[in-house]
Amino acid sequence: MSSPKLAFLGLGVMGYPMAGHLQKAGYDVTVYNRTATKAVAWVETYGGSRAATPAAAAEEADIIFACVGNDHDLRQVALGTDGAFNALKPGAIFVDHTTVSATIARELDQAARALGCHFLDAPVSGGQAGAENGALTIMLGGEEEPSATVDPILQCYARKTKLLGTAGSGQLAKMVNQICIAGVVQGLSEGLHFAKEAGLDAAAVIEVISKGAAQSWQMENRAQTMIDNQFDFGFAVDWMRKDLDIVLDEAENNGADLPVTRLVNDFYSEVQQKGGNRWDTSSLITRLHNRKVK
Repeated sequence: MSSPKLAFLGLGVMGYPMAGHLQKAGYDVTVYNRTATKAVAWVETYGGSRAATPAAAAEEADIIFACVGNDHDLRQVALGTDGAFNALKPGAIFVDHTTVSATIARELDQAARALGCHFLDAPVSGGQAGAENGALTIMLGGEEEPSATVDPILQCYARKTKLLGTAGSGQLAKMVNQICIAGVVQGLSEGLHFAKEAGLDAAAVIEVISKGAAQSWQMENRAQTMIDNQFDFGFAVDWMRKDLDIVLDEAENNGADLPVTRLVNDFYSEVQQKGGNRWDTSSLITRLHNRKVK
């Protein structure tokens, strides 16, 4: 059986290396990016080919991946005038890696079904480093058959994949992920702040407590950079605000009570007001120390 032809829509900090992993694994990948120069650079780096529109990228593809910015961007590349859904082959699978609302995931699932195609929402966790190192976690929503078809391909850049239910389930799981991260980053920020005000060597404290129950990915990977006042490590505050807004909108619909998440979202708004839109999410600590970023 011949290898499926792939398309990848969106070559941002995540999509660029993810699409690269697919091409390096031997798949025939056609890419599209709104800023064409990025697509040109990608082809020069990895090979493959590029297309001028999402529809042109998708027309020969068996599986189409997307990793764009938000609901609006996804709707444009999928359903817009030159969107991929205008050119899908019968039976094609559209896999969305964007973190968006569960509402648009369900909308695209219905649109794909009407075309005799399949849709999977497949948001990722692991950030830019996870994308570059092929170590992402992928939360999937959709049907079992297309998920099983796509899963071996996802292994090119995933360390863990899991089908969690019908369309939208992947996005709901990603919301859980962001809820958990928000609370952990705030807790770590307060801990480091407390250590400083108490006159402790914060790095030495982290060395000890990171071996106990307080341990977390954020502590292992961001505590020292937070101590060093460095906040240029991937996932930006603007994107976290977008994600937490999605979480809080969904909570309004399902009745979940998220007081800490709401509070931390407000704190990230304060970081934005300080000019920290593109700082990484660990910059939450700057609220407490009133720091100027290096």
